[in-house]
Formats: sequence, C-alpha cells, structure tokens
Amino acid sequence: MEFKQVQQGFMDYIRDPSHPLPEGIEPRRMTIYRELFFNNVNGFVSSAFPVLKSVYAEQDWLALVQTFFAQHDCQTPIFVEIAGEFLVFLQQEYQVKDSDPAFLLELAHYEWLELIVATVQDAKTQTLMTINDITQVPLQLSACAKVAQYQFDVQHISIEYQPIEPPATPQFFCVYRDTQDEVAFLQLNPLTAQVLALIDQYTQQQQRLYFDDIVSWLTQLYPTMQSDVLSQGCVQMLTQMVEKNIIVKPLS
Repeated sequence: MEFKQVQQGFMDYIRDPSHPLPEGIEPRRMTIYRELFFNNVNGFVSSAFPVLKSVYAEQDWLALVQTFFAQHDCQTPIFVEIAGEFLVFLQQEYQVKDSDPAFLLELAHYEWLELIVATVQDAKTQTLMTINDITQVPLQLSACAKVAQYQFDVQHISIEYQPIEPPATPQFFCVYRDTQDEVAFLQLNPLTAQVLALIDQYTQQQQRLYFDDIVSWLTQLYPTMQSDVLSQGCVQMLTQMVEKNIIVKPLS
C-alpha cells in the first residue's frame, strides 16, 4: 500500500472511527492519537463558544463537535480561525436538527464576533478622535468594533434563558473593545445601527465619509424629518460612539 493511502487511512480514522482501522497500527495507539486530536479541537471550540456549549447536554455538544471534526475540511490550526471555521460549518454544512436551539446560528455568530473583537489588533491607519472632530474629519468604524443584527436577543441567552421564538422586533448591536480593553456590547436603535453600518461600509471600502455626508444621506432616507433635527441627533449619537472609541478617524 502506498504511503499516501496509509496516511489518508490514518487521517480518516482520526476524524471518524467508523472508518476502517489502518493496517498494522495497534487499536490502542490509534485511540490515543484520535483522542489527542479531538480533545484539542473540542477545547478550541468550547473555549470560543462557551454560552452555546452551556445550552447543550454534554453528549449532544460532543456529538456536534464530532460532526464538525469529521466532516469539515479545517484549513488552520490557529485558535481564532478554528472558531471561524466552526461558524462556517454551522452556517453552510451542518443540517440543523429539531433538538438544536432555534438561536443556534445567531448565538454562534455573536460569540464569534466577541472573540474577533477581543483578539483583533488596532488598525495602524486609524486613531482616536475628539468630540470636536466629529463634524470636521472623516469618520471610521474602529477595527475593534463590529455591528450586527439578530432576530434573537442573543445577549441574554443562558442556561436559564433559552427562547424558542425571537422577540417581535430585530435586535441591533455593536460589539466593541472598550477603553479598558474589555469586550462590551451596546444595543442600538435602528437609526444608530443604520448610521454605523454606513460608516462601516465606507471604512471597508477605504472611502472617506464626513458628518455632512451622513446628514445628507439621512435626509434622503427620512424626508419628513427636518435636517437640523437629524443633524443634532446625529451629533449626540456620534458623541457617544466617539466616547466609547467605536468611531475613530484616519491617521491622514
């Protein structure tokens, strides 16, 4: 048997012991190898999604991670990236079961965002801004802030609170790293979420967006509202975002 075939058989059994045991390898040793690999992956996933894990019975959680371990072609050994691959697996490959919580995908995405915000490095192309900068300089969303919309109130989910149906209105959030370098979340109203999403869009496209551009956009979006009212409200909202370092400015 060619080495590649032996190697493939070894990997297949490591990922899923229902495959034939590779020839010439002691079962006890294969079990040790497999447990080492699986326990590492399970540890990474469990650490990245602690709340999600907590709403599953232990055996059900191990079965979910085992399915990921066996079926997903993971391309990285890096902790943060394994969490991202687990999320992709849930979103694109996993067949959700009746026994899975209705909020599975949203809670997984929320916990992944928390991890990303906790580990991302500050962008070298942006810096902190002052309140006086708001109407004068281009506005950017911090690299340490992410805006998201969910149906479920994912921030409240726990062992004690596991909703079956989402609330009547969507939930808007900004997950960010505060001035103490701690991950925090801010629940947003729809208008604030729209403004932050617009700023994020321009940030991702590396385009300049000024305060006047935002007011002009809001005036078109809400033609029945007076421009000065929108402007004043926008200043108040952006002031809060600047104080939390959610909104920053480019270095040049």
